[in-house]
Amino acid sequence: MLRVLLVTDTDKPIGDLRDKLAPLGYEMLAEVAAPAQLHAAIESQKPDVVIIDTESPSRDTLEQLAVMNKAAPRPVLMFSNDADQQFIRAAVGAGVTAYSVEGLAPERLAPIIEVALARFAHEAQLRQRLEQVENELAERKVIDRAKRLLMDRRGMSENDAYATLRKRAMDQGVKVAEIARQLLSLADLLR
Repeated sequence: MLRVLLVTDTDKPIGDLRDKLAPLGYEMLAEVAAPAQLHAAIESQKPDVVIIDTESPSRDTLEQLAVMNKAAPRPVLMFSNDADQQFIRAAVGAGVTAYSVEGLAPERLAPIIEVALARFAHEAQLRQRLEQVENELAERKVIDRAKRLLMDRRGMSENDAYATLRKRAMDQGVKVAEIARQLLSLADLLR
């Protein structure tokens, strides 16, 4: 059962949204958060999905979403009356997974939530893969710098420099990148 946190930045009652979601089998968290309390509500209630009901996304709402998206990413659905493309782009840039301007028909809520969850999961996989590739690239750069150091200081070929790093890593049971970092740190110390 998905835990749903409702957020509103308007004065209109959010009870209609709660009434439409409850029969669909979602666990509706008791608190209705204002954008300023979004981060605290996420930490305390740990929702699976955040649904924002707004007339038009305010700058404060978008800033809070961006902070939440970095600290504790969650699928976010935004229901708004504002179809302005600039607002939609800003909302998506702040971490909104699905943006709907056509109202809150109960029969449409479940599919919209499912699409948002699937899209969020796909984006999370892409972010994880990107982070992995960035880490691999950073390690490769460190290894290349360490190889260059060995080649310059000890007159080794590139293959011999890498073989030296790899052998040391195997002897110590660590990654080649860790040995390369140690070598570069030691070289900086001895300058």
